[in-house]
Amino acid sequence: MTRIHLTLVRRLLCVGACALLAYTSAPAYAAQAFSLSSPGLADGGTLDASHAASANNCGGANVSPALQWHNAPAGTKSFAVTIFDPDGAKGLGIVHWIVYGIAPGTTGLAQGEAAPPGSIAGTNRTGGPGYYGPCPPVGEVPHHYVAQVYALDLPPDALPAGLTRDAFLTAIKDHVLAATSTVLRYGR
Repeated sequence: MTRIHLTLVRRLLCVGACALLAYTSAPAYAAQAFSLSSPGLADGGTLDASHAASANNCGGANVSPALQWHNAPAGTKSFAVTIFDPDGAKGLGIVHWIVYGIAPGTTGLAQGEAAPPGSIAGTNRTGGPGYYGPCPPVGEVPHHYVAQVYALDLPPDALPAGLTRDAFLTAIKDHVLAATSTVLRYGR
């Protein structure tokens, strides 16, 4: 073989080896990624009416959805959970839930669990704490509810109670180790 052919063969072997390495490493990386799910619902799945708000003829029981997260990054000192409807308020968005200071050993919230012991409530759309369920206008396209979990390098008691979403995001800006989300939908 000529020198040019040997160089070409070496390059092709290197490209093939790199592609094989990337292919075989991808599942291992995906299995290790910080992830969030709502048991029984696929990403983009539709919430049942029990999760809707109970006030203002929304027809629900104001029960928060179950959330489970896996593979938190090393160094996580606390978690935070938010549920935000970017479609609400004519595209300005509505905050349905903020809870933070969740202990680092926690891996989820049960359906209807307002907040784990020791965690801290932020301020939802009503100006109060806790979960406030969906209540999109009747006849609109189902809204998207982005449930997000943040793995933070902050100890559970680092933030004051009652933060709004904007104040919360500002406070955690340089403290997010990883974040993951799932989208849930609801319409009336």
